[in-house]
Amino acid sequence: MKIGIFFGGLSREREVSFAGGRTVYDNLNKSLFDAVPIFVDSLGNFILLNWEYIYKGTIRDFYPPASQVPDSPNGFQTYIESLGELSRKELDDIISKVGRQIQPSEFSSLFDFAFLALHGPYGEDGSIQGILEWYKIPYSGSGILPSAIGINKITQSDLSRSLRFTKPGAEHIGKDKWLEKDHKELFAELQERMGLPLVVKAAQQGSSIGVTIITENDPEKFVKAVNRALFVEEIEHEKWSGFSDKQKIKFLQELIDIRQGIGMPVFFSTKSDILNIELIYHPEALLKKLDDYFSGHIDTVVLQSRDSEEAVLFETFIGGQEFSCIIIQDEDGEPISLPPTEIIKYEEVFDYRSKYLPGMSRKLTPVNTSSENIRKIQEECRKLFKMLHFNVYARIDGFLTEEGDVFLNDPNTTSGMLPSSFFFHQAAEIGLNPSQFLTYIIRTSLAERVKSGKNGHEIKALLRSLDAEILALHQDKKEKMKAAVIMGGYSSERHISIESGRNIYEKLSSSEKYQPIPIFLTGSAENHELYITPINIMLKDNADDIKDKIAAAFSTEKPETILENIQEAKRITDKYVGEVYFQPERIDYKKLKELVDVVFIALHGRPGEDGEVQAELEKLKIPYNGSSSNSSKITIDKYRTNEILKENGISVARHKLYFKEEYQANLSEFMDTIEREFPYPFIAKPADDGCSSAVKKVNNRAELEAFSELMFRESIGISNGASKVLGLHRNEEFPRKTYILVEELISKEGADHFLEITGGLLTNIDNGKVSYEIFEPSEALASGDILSLEEKFLAGEGQNITPARFSKNPERNSFISQEVRKTLQKTAEVLNVKGYARIDAFVRIYSDKVETIIIEINSLPGMTPATCIFHQAAINQYKPYDFIDNILTYGIESLD
Repeated sequence: MKIGIFFGGLSREREVSFAGGRTVYDNLNKSLFDAVPIFVDSLGNFILLNWEYIYKGTIRDFYPPASQVPDSPNGFQTYIESLGELSRKELDDIISKVGRQIQPSEFSSLFDFAFLALHGPYGEDGSIQGILEWYKIPYSGSGILPSAIGINKITQSDLSRSLRFTKPGAEHIGKDKWLEKDHKELFAELQERMGLPLVVKAAQQGSSIGVTIITENDPEKFVKAVNRALFVEEIEHEKWSGFSDKQKIKFLQELIDIRQGIGMPVFFSTKSDILNIELIYHPEALLKKLDDYFSGHIDTVVLQSRDSEEAVLFETFIGGQEFSCIIIQDEDGEPISLPPTEIIKYEEVFDYRSKYLPGMSRKLTPVNTSSENIRKIQEECRKLFKMLHFNVYARIDGFLTEEGDVFLNDPNTTSGMLPSSFFFHQAAEIGLNPSQFLTYIIRTSLAERVKSGKNGHEIKALLRSLDAEILALHQDKKEKMKAAVIMGGYSSERHISIESGRNIYEKLSSSEKYQPIPIFLTGSAENHELYITPINIMLKDNADDIKDKIAAAFSTEKPETILENIQEAKRITDKYVGEVYFQPERIDYKKLKELVDVVFIALHGRPGEDGEVQAELEKLKIPYNGSSSNSSKITIDKYRTNEILKENGISVARHKLYFKEEYQANLSEFMDTIEREFPYPFIAKPADDGCSSAVKKVNNRAELEAFSELMFRESIGISNGASKVLGLHRNEEFPRKTYILVEELISKEGADHFLEITGGLLTNIDNGKVSYEIFEPSEALASGDILSLEEKFLAGEGQNITPARFSKNPERNSFISQEVRKTLQKTAEVLNVKGYARIDAFVRIYSDKVETIIIEINSLPGMTPATCIFHQAAINQYKPYDFIDNILTYGIESLD
């Protein structure tokens, strides 16, 4: 059966949709389905996407193509709507670079079923559902009516209250009325009726968009919160005039962020003449307009998103435990509540960053409360699912108060589909892995579409055919190669390792060649603890949660409500899984040898990139991915690596180690010495950790003191003062070390062009000899001084241009690329890097030479779903699974 996966879209959650669509594309069972990627751009065009673009990190990495994007001197990252009014020819040219535009009338010739991974307006509101019904295409999830109800928070709030569900107090106001009304007066009225804290929400957005909690009587914060929910920004003359040029750029970067800001294009007007508007498409044009306007006027500027809200919802704040519960249907159409998940967050609002960046929040399943309260949550969610006529599945969010009252505040007809989302997380609790759960969703959706009375005969035929294939799949079990996927660890990058490991597991589990076995590693350098990890634990939110759940599995009984859910869903798991395992098992490396044919090490930092795991596997002759233990011991040590490269004529940053003993002996002399030897700004980082761990640009003595204090601290805790000076995020980890590596800041130094790149490689064995395949490098664009954790790993953050833009002249671009790749290959050969790797570097391009300065080598690079090494491999026609298969094949062949 051909499955058209709809992803991307027009909404502010398009990046999560894009990442979720990729998850669906990768996890569909290859024995049952053929995936057809249908990218929906932010203008509403349907594009049959070329497969290589599915693995880009963000939509902006490939669409519009870099060749079609005008130069932005300030490095603003934009979507296609910022290109202005495009002619039909211009739009066709842009689309043709990434795929082929298709019309709804073509859908039935391209796929049999539509899997909807779209979010927000135009995706969850019944629009796309209506188009698909018109063209007789069965689709996933709820139908038109429940989708229209689910997207509108005001409608769903009123309906839920009329259906006698416990709801917080709620009021709403239209945008026009808001712009006319006295804001202080409205705030005072709301406080009188609803009290504080007060929740302010966008009326028709996703649950993490446009939400603010007002905790104090502060009219200014209230106005900002309402404007944020309406996607309006007011800029006073005093504020803009007080910005430096750099601050203006930063302000606009935040403003054009479609999740936290208002996005582009915007309507420009003034507070005294609100109806006289001018549409501005590009942030560079907006920057010029603001500078020009405020140079001669003092009236406040009002910016309104072209896609702004028309109403804002106010709700009484509900204290208590926040939860999210997935509801599914059994084959009789009856709703089943999966175990509800408690959201333990570090900020008041469960925002985009908290929701989607590993380690920034915790998900606890089931909710930490009594069995009686869990059953109450599940019963309320089932009732709401039925009364709002939802179909197939839904995600219902709410709060459990200390008194045991259940408030349901946000039913969603589509859930996020990232690997560790609630959607897959809760399905795993009953024993379904992502691939099996997607099969279940498709089958249940077909059954629901039959009930609509439209095109029933054809849909029933699809349903019968799928049932027969599912049955045949269980009866014809093929022998597969067993591959352990080791993930976790105890470094500051352990949460990212889980994301990498899960991605490898999912790519292998949907293949016909491998049977992956997830192995969680924890413990210490002296004692590696290995655990075979069941799917429900592997899909927990982060490494710490997995570790806790493994420990709990050996010491406590599984909660009775979970056992009830497993029993209730037994008909589903019998059909889609067969035998299910829920108990982890501790093993050692010798036992691992008996269980598997090959190992994929998905660890980052220590252990993993330091050669310790490799050494254990080498003792037992177990084939594995990546470089040998000896090579890994060198490349984890950034100082030693730099020294070796320098000795071999490869350019590196000037560098030096500084030790904790020197810091403790004389703090002032320690600081003075560094300042004498390295002018500000410079780079400070651990000498032996992962590439995203505590790498900081140090601009002054205060930052150097804060960095040193944190790196050399005795206890795990991080002081608020030092954290604030370095601008660390809440919950951001910072390793403790006995020495730090200081490097000069690599700069342009008179070059015609200067850029940061990262280049991947793959090794093969040809006639008994190792050959290197050096991929086209990616150009890394950072929004700040250093590529952040978010820009590397958070869906929709950061931007990588692949291949890198070395020159506008195609011939010169090709020549420079070859020169850079020669240096990358020499680097790999000198350090004996094998299997695969990623090398980070800066490139200075002069009229007569090219200089490549190596930053560091990642012997086990991140393998998260959209990491840039997959973009690079795609240019060489490796799909991610093929790339992973080649890595494992090299490991097996090199051992032989």
